[in-house]
This record gives sequence, C-alpha cells and structure tokens, in this order.
Amino acid sequence: MQLSLDKVAMPARLTPSKPMTDAELLEFCATNDFYQIEREPNGDLSIMTPSGGSTSHRNVYIARMLDEWAEKFGGVAFDSNAGFVLPDGSMRSPDAAWIEGERWWALSEREQEVFAPITPYFVIELRSPSDKLPELEAKMEMWLANGVQLAWLIDPLRKTVVIYRPGREPEEQEGHTSAFGEGLLASFELPLGRIWR
Repeated sequence: MQLSLDKVAMPARLTPSKPMTDAELLEFCATNDFYQIEREPNGDLSIMTPSGGSTSHRNVYIARMLDEWAEKFGGVAFDSNAGFVLPDGSMRSPDAAWIEGERWWALSEREQEVFAPITPYFVIELRSPSDKLPELEAKMEMWLANGVQLAWLIDPLRKTVVIYRPGREPEEQEGHTSAFGEGLLASFELPLGRIWR
C-alpha cells in the first residue's frame, strides 16, 4: 500500500484508500519507524512524532518500574513500542502495559512477534506537553471499552494520576507521592517523584 508521510504536518490523522490489514500496518510502521503510529477502529491512522526528552525519560522510568515488578510478581510488562490489536479493530500502543503471563504465553510465537491480538489487563498513558487532555481521556475510555481492567492517566503538567476502572467514574488523585495498583496488581507501587520533577 502506497502511503507517504513526506511533508505531512504532525500530529496527523490519515485515511488510507482502503483499511490496512495487520500485516500491511506492521510493514507501514516498520517503513516509518521514526513515527508512533496507531490505527483507529475505522482504519484511519493516527501519526505522532517521537516524544521529547522529558517525556521519554519519564516513560522509560515507568516501564522499568512495571517490568521490575513483573519480574518479581509475574506477568509480562511492555513499553511504548508494543502494539496491541484490540477487539474494536484498532491497534494501540500504550506508554506501558501489563498482561497476565498465562494469557500472553497462550499466544503463538508469531502473534507475540507482531501486533499482538490481545488486550492488556493494565495500561498506563503518560501525558506529554503536546497532548490534549480531552483526547487522552477519550483514549482511556477506549481502553476500558476494549477490556482493560485498570488504566492510569499520569499527567505531570497537573501532577495528577487519574485511575480508570470498568463501570466506575474515573478517580483523580492529585499531588500523591506514589500510585498504587489493585486487583492483580495490588502489590505494584509507582513512586511519582521522578515524574513530578
């Protein structure tokens, strides 16, 4: 499929002439690996530039903390490079995610190598200075609609963590020094000092 990102202002939303298959999307993302690309349920592509230094520094910290917890307590952690194909047909890449080990290892080796057809149990989205809050809030609701059981929206600009759970109103926590998991992640703690700096 011929689609060029040359001279496209970022962030951008593109509508391919026909929706890309998962394989075509994987090839397109590999060809344009400088960009972060997600597929909307209708097949449109959301294309963003890489994060700035501060956001990247925060992202790697969040992913590291989640991965260290998973190494100790189980399951599989992912950073912002992982793409997941969700039940609504979209392909999303959260800033960090966690999936129960038995669900992840039930996937075939091929499914693990591409955009995995699985919904994470837990996701974290980190607001960057260029992110519009209403769009991120809609994305958090989308995660829940696709089966995520726990989602955090971390906003360093307002020093808040908004917790999303199915069937409940979002809970905003302001100025806390740590965020705490629940359910299968009950023992997970994310100290927030580095993120608030």
